[in-house]
Amino acid sequence: MAGMIGFMATWTTYGTWLQGDKRGYVKNGITLGANAQLEKTNEELLKHDKILIPKTLRKTVENAILNEADKIGQKVFAIAVCSNHVYIVAESKDERCGYYVGRFKRAATKALRGYAFVEKVWTKGYDKRYCYNQNDLETRIKYVQRHHKS
Repeated sequence: MAGMIGFMATWTTYGTWLQGDKRGYVKNGITLGANAQLEKTNEELLKHDKILIPKTLRKTVENAILNEADKIGQKVFAIAVCSNHVYIVAESKDERCGYYVGRFKRAATKALRGYAFVEKVWTKGYDKRYCYNQNDLETRIKYVQRHHKS
């Protein structure tokens, strides 16, 4: 992926944005529309209640992710922790976006364990959008910054 200068990753909390959701959903990088039956089936398969991150703990999650990024030398341009998802825009050091997202999710989970979050916190996987030029990067940074106070 020569020329990639950054990426935006989004991941959701467990049970809050299921396949079939009326807002649409992303599968394999493709945005798909609502499917009430699919959403209902997915809801029935949940192993525990959905997870929402209270406003009082969003900074805790953000700090855990930023500390992990610092620990592994990953530059973060923007981050927004919302009640049901996280956005992050980071520098592309290589092609292993998933490696970094996995580390960020684990760090955030570890931080939340100290606040009685004992169940699975995040959905499997994440959405990624690559940035190949400065305009791509700046557009995604601005998008995340608009959501920072959500």
